Amino acid sequence: MTLTSTEIETIDKELAEKQPKQIIKQALDQFDNIAISFSGAEDVVLIDLALKAKKDIKVFSLDTGRLHPETYAFIDQVRKHYKIEIELISPDHTELEPFVKEKGLFSFYEDGHNECCSVRKIRPLKRKVKTLDAWITGQRKDQSPGTRNSIPTFQLDSFEGANGELYKFNPLANWSSEDVWNYIKMFDVPYNPLHNQGYISIGCQPCTRPVLPNQHEREGRWWWENEGGKECGLHATNIISKG
Repeated sequence: MTLTSTEIETIDKELAEKQPKQIIKQALDQFDNIAISFSGAEDVVLIDLALKAKKDIKVFSLDTGRLHPETYAFIDQVRKHYKIEIELISPDHTELEPFVKEKGLFSFYEDGHNECCSVRKIRPLKRKVKTLDAWITGQRKDQSPGTRNSIPTFQLDSFEGANGELYKFNPLANWSSEDVWNYIKMFDVPYNPLHNQGYISIGCQPCTRPVLPNQHEREGRWWWENEGGKECGLHATNIISKG
């Protein structure tokens, strides 16, 4: 399926007026070759909603090799709770091993997170989405005012899909963090126990820390770097659109 920019814009406007469950249902109905990206944090809401819309869903998660033990346990908890398969996508060892040999395990504290994220997250993601026509993410506008405040509900991704173009749905784009947690509590959705320890945005263990009251959630990510657009590159369109 190839959509024009006008068609994409029209679909985005239509979906922006709908609830996440309706958006996910339309995404699953419109694309057969589609998967949910599960980060191991509150994105489990996507899985819960998707299963209410359709039973045979595909879910994948990026295993960088540097996640918290609690996150690995949580991924397995979600797998068992919903009785689904979660495909773990790992870095290519032919890229990771030379990188670690040359730079060590903590080079990002000295020269920034981009190179490590590229090896452990972006390239594995590109490899996975290259097999898909579309994917569903848990991005929200309130997650990062610098890079995500204008994310659409439906968009053409900058990465390549199975047939060239790749489409991305962001069903929670217009939800707030409060909306997410209200849903989690209301429907007794499992969540990462690290959230109870002050972690809001959860990534790799060396690059994530709890935030203080009134701090924005992204301040817990790559805190040693300058303030600004805190993105690893998984959602490259955010960075492109920013400037």
